[in-house]
Amino acid sequence: MFGRGRRLPQWPATPGIGADQHLRESFDILRRKWSEIPHGELDRIRSERLLEMSDEQLLLDWSLARDHASKGTAYSVRGWYQTLYKDIFRGRKVMDVGSGLAFDSIGYAENGADLTFVDISASNLEVIERLCRLKQLPRVRFCYLEDLRSLDALPDDYDAIYCQGSLINAPLDVTRLEARALLQHLPVGGRWIELAYPKERWIREGRMPFDQWGAKTDGGAPWMEWHDLQTVLGFLAPATFEVVFTVNFHNDDFNWFDLLRRS
Repeated sequence: MFGRGRRLPQWPATPGIGADQHLRESFDILRRKWSEIPHGELDRIRSERLLEMSDEQLLLDWSLARDHASKGTAYSVRGWYQTLYKDIFRGRKVMDVGSGLAFDSIGYAENGADLTFVDISASNLEVIERLCRLKQLPRVRFCYLEDLRSLDALPDDYDAIYCQGSLINAPLDVTRLEARALLQHLPVGGRWIELAYPKERWIREGRMPFDQWGAKTDGGAPWMEWHDLQTVLGFLAPATFEVVFTVNFHNDDFNWFDLLRRS
């Protein structure tokens, strides 16, 4: 039976990450995949290709892709939480971890949030920075996550850390170290918000080893791991959280965690 403790040889094999305590090696593994980003409901594109577009083409392409991923039949996948959080985040300082093309967080910035975009792909961030300039969004900053030390320059008073599917594509010992570093920037009273894949989906799709599941679910991802509430509270410990709400949605394809930090 496949267990959570198994790790592929390509992941740093030292106990507890060891020499990779800042996750540079782990992020390099992920970096090779995650410049290829969701572009609409099902499509994917490399962000380097978007950088070849003119500003006008880029803005139009991004807007059409966001609408396709968020409206109509896709509202039940993505649009519902964009609608919910655009008011919750207004006037708040939010860190978007694993921004991708920032379909969610640019919308939050347009509605008055103070956004920090964090990504392991420099080209993803370059696309987002161009879009924010074109949209004349003033309260934005950008953080290239070369390793965990890249977070040191960020403020320590975020109202929310927002992880939209970005923490399920590495083994839990990697996620635990990343979460520990992120929590240095989330005070008591802040919200930890995460989209993940639930165990029900993993079971339905064949209980595959997590390296194989990554290849199936996200088109060549080196790893994909389900999260439930116990898992999330476990890697956030010893910080403690109160559940605002958690839900599986879209036929158990996804789950959502909204947690309020208590200590």
